[in-house]
Parts: sequence; structure tokens; C-alpha cells
Amino acid sequence: MLLKKQTVWLLTMLSLVVVLSVYYITSPEQKMTDMASVQKNKDAANSKDVVGTEQDKNIISSIASDEVFEALRMNLEDSRSQRKEELETMIASTELPADQRVAAHEELKTLNEVANKEQMLETLIRTLGYDDALVRADGEEIRITVKAKEKSAKAANDIIQLVKSEIGTMQYVAVDFQIEK
Repeated sequence: MLLKKQTVWLLTMLSLVVVLSVYYITSPEQKMTDMASVQKNKDAANSKDVVGTEQDKNIISSIASDEVFEALRMNLEDSRSQRKEELETMIASTELPADQRVAAHEELKTLNEVANKEQMLETLIRTLGYDDALVRADGEEIRITVKAKEKSAKAANDIIQLVKSEIGTMQYVAVDFQIEK
């Protein structure tokens, strides 16, 4: 028994709709938005803790310093996202010569590598026992801000050595400590 072309076409489209629906429901983006709402709920719960004891004042100052770190991260991410969008537009443009599109692709690749290295270094610095770390790489300069209990030349040297061992090139590394109160 032969199926008509319309029937085959209809069954193909229906199966495609089913497959896309399953993919949409199980996609990682859906899970990430759920995590964002969980994080907002945690932030809302943390911001409600306003009591006059000394311990709570330390918690509030800790939250404020975390907000500074997050604000710096967001600014860095926003500027990178804008630059990535510009580069992706250049890559997609058919009016630009091929060498400019290749250069834009290489710059985009470099931006992604720098962002990955920054995240890796932040994680490694946190494993040294620090509450938070912010790594910003600009060309040959790497600026690191660490949330610590006290400033220490030895700790700064350890962080610099860790960065140089991971990066491999001799770059200017500056470490700044943000003192917890």
C-alpha cells in the first residue's frame, strides 16, 4: 500500500514538530532560566536580613562587597558581549573582504579564550581559600582583585605564581586585595 505524497509530508512535519517540542522542553536554556529565578529568590532572601547586631553588619558589608564584584563582572560581560555582537556582525557581513572577516573571527576566538582563562583563574584562586576573586585580562596586563581577610605579600606572590604557571607567558600581573570587615 503506497502512501500519498501529502500524507508523507504531513507525517514528516508532525514528527518534526514533536522532535522540536521535546528539544525545547529539555534544552539547557530552559534549565538556566529556572536557575536564574532560584538565584533571584536567594538574593531576595539575603537582602531581607537587616538586623542591628554586629554579626549582621558584617553580613551586610559582605553582601555589599559581593555586589561590587558582581557589578564589575556584569560590566565586563556587557562590554564583551557588545564587542562579540560587533564581531559576529562583521563575520556575517558579505560586504567586507574575506581578510577582515577572518580577522574578526580570530578576535572573537581570542575573546572567548580570554573569558575562559579568566573564569579558570578565578576558580583556581578560590581554591586557595579566598571567598571571591575577579580576574580581568587586558592584552598584556592581568588585574586580579581578591576578597580576603588581610593583605599579604606572600599571598599576592602565590597568586601571581599561580597565574603565571597557568598562563605560561610573562605578563604583567597586579593583585589587589579587598579586605573583608
